[in-house]
Amino acid sequence: MPNQGADTVGDIIPRISEVLPRLRRSERKVAEMIRANLSSVAELSIDRLAEKAQVSKASVTRFARAVGCRDVRALKLALARSAAVGNRFLSQEDAPIPAPSGSKDRIYADILHTLAINAALTTTETYQRAAEILNNAGMIYAFGVGGGSTIMADEACFRLMRLGCRITSYHDPLLQRMVAATMQAQDAVLAFSVSGAVPEMLASCQIARDYGAKLVVVTDPNSKLAAMADCVIPVQSIEDDLIYTPSTSRYALMMSLDMIATEIALRHPVESQEKLRRIKFALDAHLGGDKRKPLGD
Repeated sequence: MPNQGADTVGDIIPRISEVLPRLRRSERKVAEMIRANLSSVAELSIDRLAEKAQVSKASVTRFARAVGCRDVRALKLALARSAAVGNRFLSQEDAPIPAPSGSKDRIYADILHTLAINAALTTTETYQRAAEILNNAGMIYAFGVGGGSTIMADEACFRLMRLGCRITSYHDPLLQRMVAATMQAQDAVLAFSVSGAVPEMLASCQIARDYGAKLVVVTDPNSKLAAMADCVIPVQSIEDDLIYTPSTSRYALMMSLDMIATEIALRHPVESQEKLRRIKFALDAHLGGDKRKPLGD
C-alpha cells in the first residue's frame, strides 16, 4: 500500500506508470493528461486539473492517493520536483535522436565547441598561478566526486607523477574529509567539479583550507567552490538536448589539466625532461622501443 500520509513521493513519473494498469478509467484520464503536460500541471488548480482531464475533482483526488500522495497538493509538489529536471529528460519528442550516420559528426562538433568556449575563459597567467601553487606543494591531493571529476582526479595523478609531483587522489567523500583534516600549510588540493556545488566536496575543501592547505579548483567560476579557492580554472558546462551522449564538460576538464601539467613541466624543464626520459626508458625496455609511443598505454 502506498504511504498516503506522505507529503510527496520520490520520483512520481515511474510511479504513475506503475499504477496505471490498476486505475479506474477516470483516474487513467488524469494520468494520461499529466504525462502529456508534465512541465505545466504542477501550476494548475484542482479545478483546472479536472477540467483538462475531463473528470471530476474527486477523480483527481483519488488519483493522487493512488500514486502515494496524501492529497492533490502533495501530488503537485511531487510533479514539480520531477519536472524540475527539464523537458529534455521527460519527453521523448523533445529529445532529438540523431541518425546513426550523423552521430559521429554531431559528437565531434560538440566536443570542439566545448573546447573552444572553455579555451577562451582562461589566461596563461591563471594556469601559471595554478602551476606555482601545485609545484610548491609538499603533497597534492586530487579531489573528484561523481563521473568526470572522479576520472580527472585519477588522471591528475597519472599526469603529475611523471613530473615528480607527490600526488594522490581521493573520490570517497568520507575519505576526503578524513585526509583534509590531516593537511598542513605546505599541502595543496586540486579539486575538479563541473558544478562546484557538491556539498561533500565543498565540506572537504573547506576543512583543507581551515588547516592551511592551498586550493586550486577546476570548476564553474560562479560556484561556491570557486569562492573559497586560491586559484580558479574556470569551466563552463555546455549541455544541449542530446541526452544520450556523455557530457562534453569532461573534455574541458581534461584540457585544463593538460595546461596545468604543461606549465608545471615548464617551471623546471631540465628536471622534467630527465624524469620523462627515465619513464620512456623503463617503458621501452618493457614494451619495445618506439620513440613516438606515448608515456603509457
